[in-house]
Amino acid sequence: MGVTIPEQRWQIPTPDLKQAALLAEVTGLSPIITQVMINRGIVTPEAARAFLDPDAELLDDPLVDFPDLTPSLDILEKAIARHTPIAICGDYDADGMTSTALLMRALRYLGADVNYAIPSRMAEGYGINERIVEDFHAEGVGVILTVDNGIAAVKPVARARELGLQIIITDHHDVPPIIPNANAILNPKLIDETSPYRTMAGVGVAYLLALCLADRLGKAADLRDSLLELFTLGTIADLAALTGVNRRWVRRGLHLLARSQILGIQALVQISGLGNEKNIKPEAIGFRLGPRINAIGRIGDPQTVIEMLTTEDEGIALERAMQCEQVNKQRQTLCEEITVSAVDYYERSEELDAQKNRVLMIVREGWHHGVIGIVASRLVERYGVPVFIGTYEDDGHIRGSARSIPEFNVFEALEYCKDLTIKHGGHKAAGGFSLASENLEAMQTRLSEFAHLSLEPEHLKPLVNVDVEVVLSDIDMDLYEEIDCLHPCGMENPDPVFWSRNVRVLEQRLIGKNHLRLTVVQEALAAGAMAKKFVAIAWRWGEYYPMPKNIDIAYRLRTNEWQGEVSLQLEIIGVRLPQESSLGFVLGDRQYRCMMVSPVLLQVSNDRGEVLSLEKGHRLGVMSRLFKPPQEVDVTQPPYYDLVKAAVACLKVGS
Repeated sequence: MGVTIPEQRWQIPTPDLKQAALLAEVTGLSPIITQVMINRGIVTPEAARAFLDPDAELLDDPLVDFPDLTPSLDILEKAIARHTPIAICGDYDADGMTSTALLMRALRYLGADVNYAIPSRMAEGYGINERIVEDFHAEGVGVILTVDNGIAAVKPVARARELGLQIIITDHHDVPPIIPNANAILNPKLIDETSPYRTMAGVGVAYLLALCLADRLGKAADLRDSLLELFTLGTIADLAALTGVNRRWVRRGLHLLARSQILGIQALVQISGLGNEKNIKPEAIGFRLGPRINAIGRIGDPQTVIEMLTTEDEGIALERAMQCEQVNKQRQTLCEEITVSAVDYYERSEELDAQKNRVLMIVREGWHHGVIGIVASRLVERYGVPVFIGTYEDDGHIRGSARSIPEFNVFEALEYCKDLTIKHGGHKAAGGFSLASENLEAMQTRLSEFAHLSLEPEHLKPLVNVDVEVVLSDIDMDLYEEIDCLHPCGMENPDPVFWSRNVRVLEQRLIGKNHLRLTVVQEALAAGAMAKKFVAIAWRWGEYYPMPKNIDIAYRLRTNEWQGEVSLQLEIIGVRLPQESSLGFVLGDRQYRCMMVSPVLLQVSNDRGEVLSLEKGHRLGVMSRLFKPPQEVDVTQPPYYDLVKAAVACLKVGS
């Protein structure tokens, strides 16, 4: 059987041992953890203290940082005083739905006559539109408040102003060249880049607006905690950067969620199996609560989530949480089916070449566009290139989602293609678009042009960002608990990724739906150190079974609870052949590496992800190509004979 591993690029910062030791002395943390902080740009004792105790820092006055905040408060205060109906136009993702619920709760409590609308994902797509504006006008609405959308809605805002409505835009998406003529615009992308509010998601802007309005009306103390819970849920579920005020407020909010005041959050925590405060971490929200909310926006009715998060009826809260659970299971099934279909289509295609084009665009019929963004993320993880994925609508148009790699800006790519799209939007890492089907080929060509301007061939492998090397014998519960000081972890402050060199795989087997479970050990590297065995899980890595016997691994630390006992476990995100164990040679014009994976198994690999595995004394070897079925080859025939001969010679010289 052939042995293969993911083709990845590892990015490992050079450790600053001196500065890590200094910060360790100042903070009382281990140098391993302070090196992680250095990697996050926290390099001085002052910065370390501020990071570890963000509440100690003085915040900028939001009324100064957001010039349109005061006019927004004036409009809303007058509307409440005059009983002028206010309408919220939200969005159908977790950020948009939590933002809508947050402002509904706040404005109702403050005495407003308020209602909401969310555009249909299936029929209308993202953002406020002219139909919604005209419906609001017909209902007697005087003030429109967008959340998590609106910064690109030039025509709908113009229509609202024509009809005599006041409109406040609260959004956080990238700012296009032409912005709407709204009465007020609150968007962190419009304020100074050094502001602590710069990284807020849509729910952050909604939270700030609601809190400032409540403060003006003398009711901030009554609302602060419940609104902070919704801010925390939405910020993490939207994958917003956990820096600036996001880190400060999420850190506070996490302590509130386990004993939530909001019946809908209580029900969601119960349904998702999170029963106590120690489980309420960003990871739990991101993987357990967020998907159940997002699933509704993708393939269900957003009203389900809004009702769950605003009701004061326990029965309704539990019923809506159960609906979230059911829809999330449907979403998981759809994602699996479409991912398999997309991978199969790409790997059978003779026309699509992600490496050559430096971008992958796949469009097929019958895919549910509500989940194709998740599928795009999985394809990025698999192929290491930006992915644009779409499906055909009933009107014949194509509607799609995009996900990116660090070196490629999705929003700029869509702007580069704007004459080909009907509508598009997003930010650096993700976006959405629609286009006429006849423009598909031109769009593929244009995206490839942009990708060639943005990317080099070395960028086209899945990236593994590694923090610091750790010897397995140094891993214990104390180190795991120290990681808590880095929380809340998320975007721009991710969970630390450790790596260990040349670990030995003692056992390995497939589990569940194509996951890989390893037992690994690292021989003691220091006198007196004990070799420790660890269980390591590699999610969705079944195709890489079996792994080589010796590997370098990159991983996050996790805990596993079984029969009342808690143990540490490694969540593997990266694997490579041990750098000191493989030797390089050149044959023809190509570079190769070779190593003895075991006493009888030779492995030869090249930079195209091709791996030849050959057991001693056997004529037939196995050629594995990345994401392709392995093939038996006769190594006595060219070109394999010369390749094996050169590898054996290289190993003899190396020994």
